[in-house]
Amino acid sequence: MSTTGSKRPAPVSAARRRTVLDALRRGAVPESGLDLLATGLDRFETALDAELDAVASGGSVFKAVRGEYGSGKTFFTRWLGERAKRRNFAVAEIQISENETPLHKLETVYRRLTERLTTSSFPPSALRPVVDAWFYALEEDALAAGATDEELPGEVERLLMARLAAVSRHAPSFATALRGYRAALVDGDEATASAVLAWLGGQPHVAAAARRSAGVRGDLDHFGALGFLQGLLTVLRDSGHTGLFVVLDEVETLQRVRSDARDKALNSLRQLIDEVHSGRFPGLYLVITGTPAFYDGQQGVQRLAPLAQRLATDFTTDPRFDNPRAVQVRLPGFDQESLIGLGATIRDLYAEAAASPERVRTVVDDTYVADLARAVGGALGGKVGVAPRLFLKKLVGDVLDRVDQFDDFDPRRHYRLTVASSELTDVERNLAATVSDGSSGSVAADDIDLEL
Repeated sequence: MSTTGSKRPAPVSAARRRTVLDALRRGAVPESGLDLLATGLDRFETALDAELDAVASGGSVFKAVRGEYGSGKTFFTRWLGERAKRRNFAVAEIQISENETPLHKLETVYRRLTERLTTSSFPPSALRPVVDAWFYALEEDALAAGATDEELPGEVERLLMARLAAVSRHAPSFATALRGYRAALVDGDEATASAVLAWLGGQPHVAAAARRSAGVRGDLDHFGALGFLQGLLTVLRDSGHTGLFVVLDEVETLQRVRSDARDKALNSLRQLIDEVHSGRFPGLYLVITGTPAFYDGQQGVQRLAPLAQRLATDFTTDPRFDNPRAVQVRLPGFDQESLIGLGATIRDLYAEAAASPERVRTVVDDTYVADLARAVGGALGGKVGVAPRLFLKKLVGDVLDRVDQFDDFDPRRHYRLTVASSELTDVERNLAATVSDGSSGSVAADDIDLEL
């Protein structure tokens, strides 16, 4: 992710600024406000916005994002998710993992999707507000068609079945559960309504009495999950949302699971891609992220030839000429210049709300930002591409906060960069080990030859 230059609009609200800076202070990717940091992504904007518009018009898109650790994959997908949310998409980000969310169990993936479902108005899980809004829309449509109060329940039932006719061919229990949910609400039985909605969201072990009341049996399975996803898209569309943006993050973890589970997961991914391209899921924008090793290695995509064919993209040319419309897009990652540019952007964002903005910009000037960026990169074995998370954490939490709070604090005289093993990710820890003194478990900026 290149970050040279800035297109950040002004002014920025205090809430948005605080959300971004608090996340960076923790060493995390912000959940929102990413447009404040997203510079240099303009080469993707036109193509991706066109794809979002196509999905909003009833199409469907699958996209694969590739990049090394630290190249900004999570940032990129959240930035794209924000653009989707501004178009009134619902959004869900799912972390793929062997134990919590194995990709070969699509019923679990669907459950995580409903747990993480968010909209511009509701945080996760937004499933219940979406379903309630759908029933409200059905009632409004029935009344607009001339239904009386006495006819309303029957007309809503008729509309429900009509809207979910295509879904019911694959997953009839989806419509059945929705009817059971509404019946429980009409009867004032909140406990049963909540239980039925949980079952509709893929939750296992729902009370048998609630399932009997709704007329459904058992738990959601692998094949039923695709039908339920189709149903959820219908409900989202009819309740006023233009689509659903879903991210399956860290798919490269498949390389570390047992071979049988890996093969099942890769085949599930192929199945998802085929279903998206077949038009079964109108309104779905599905994104996966992974490392180059996952896409190109024999323990990843290349292990399943049909999947490799579907994701094949030419990356032999200069990255400047990468095609953002391709099924797979490449994030080139950070270099020293772009890391410094990002640091300057964060410094300016911080200064806008500082007690003394001019002091922040003067003490933490571009030269110091560059020195700190080089020091953090050096602490990670010179691998600038994986340095952004740690660099921004140190810049905000160790330097800018102190400059803002203490009038006599000068980072050139009073601050010594240390990188403790406990604050690093596994990848960062492995790189830091190459320059560690082997005894303290930390790396000091003084260990790196810099002219500060």
